[in-house]
Amino acid sequence: MNGNQSNTLPAIALALGIVVAGYLIGEALIQTRSSERQVSVRGLAEREVPANLALWPIVFSVTSNELVDLQRKADDGVAKVRAFLASDFPAEQISVSAPRVQDREAQGMTGDGRRLDRYTAEVTVTVRTDRIDVARKAIQRSGELVKDGVAVIRSYEYNTQYLYTDLDKIKPEMIAEATKDARRAAEQFAKDSGSQVGAIRTAQQGLFSIEDRDQFSPEFKKVRVVTTVDYYLGD
Repeated sequence: MNGNQSNTLPAIALALGIVVAGYLIGEALIQTRSSERQVSVRGLAEREVPANLALWPIVFSVTSNELVDLQRKADDGVAKVRAFLASDFPAEQISVSAPRVQDREAQGMTGDGRRLDRYTAEVTVTVRTDRIDVARKAIQRSGELVKDGVAVIRSYEYNTQYLYTDLDKIKPEMIAEATKDARRAAEQFAKDSGSQVGAIRTAQQGLFSIEDRDQFSPEFKKVRVVTTVDYYLGD
C-alpha cells in the first residue's frame, strides 16, 4: 500500500464517522423536538359564597364649648349606641375608638354669623361580627339612633364592609376545578389538531381574587382563580 492509499482510508473512515454522527444527532433532535410539542392552556374556577364577616362602623358627632362637656356627650352617645346593639351582638363584638376632636376656633372656622360650639368630636363604634343577616337588619334600623339623639353621620372613610375569610376551606377544591378545566381545554385543542394530550410539563397557580358579586349585594362574594398548565402533546 502506497502513501496515498494509507492517507485515504483514515480520511474515508473519518468522513463516514461524521456522517453517522450527524445522522444520529439529527434523529436525536427530531425526537427531542417531537417530545417538546406542547400546548399552554388556562383553567378557570369560580364560586359564589356568602360573606362570613361584617365590619360595621357607626360614626356620630358631638359638639361643645368645653372639653369636659364634649367628653360627657361622647360617652352618652356611646352608651346609647351600645344599648341599641346589645340585643343583637355580644359585647366582645363591639369596640369604641378614641374621639377625634377638632378645635374650630384654632382652625379659624366661623359659622357665617351663627355661633358655633368651639369643639367637635367624631366617635366611631365598630361592630365586628359573623352575624351577617343580623347586622344587615340592624343597619336598616339604625335610624332609631337619630331619634334617640345620636347624630349619626355618613362617613366615606368608614364604610360597612363584608368580607370572606374562609378561603383556605375552598382553595383545594377550586384549584382542582381549575386544573380540570385546563385539561378540557387542552383535550379540545388536541382533538382539533389531531394530537393527544400527554403529561403536564409545568403548572402555575394564579392568585385568588375575592370581589363583591355586584354593587347591590356586597354580602355575597365571587371567588375566582385561574391556573396556567402546559401539557405535552403526542401523535
